[in-house]
Amino acid sequence: MSAPFEVLAEPRRRQILDLLRQRPRLVGELTDELGLSQPGVSKHLRVLREAGLVGVRQDAQRRWYELRLEPLRELDAWLHPYRILWDRALDDLEDHLDTMPDEVRPRTEG
Repeated sequence: MSAPFEVLAEPRRRQILDLLRQRPRLVGELTDELGLSQPGVSKHLRVLREAGLVGVRQDAQRRWYELRLEPLRELDAWLHPYRILWDRALDDLEDHLDTMPDEVRPRTEG
């Protein structure tokens, strides 16, 4: 499970995944969106492909890069128990704040 986390630790790779979440893209589109060189984007795409997070589809002379969902489902499943702990902690905080007198309760914007 460490490979996807290591791959996603790089902010530009997360940006690429965010763009691919919208739709499949060509390297040139990613280069324009990210402001990186074509070789730089290609290196990130290679790492993402090797981790299984991105797939490539050949269409004549063009290569479309697209998000692969299965590895992200695996990451989500691994994170699920931690999300439950976080939700419990937030629920406990909400319960605590609800028991505080109004004059002691911290102010929130909104």
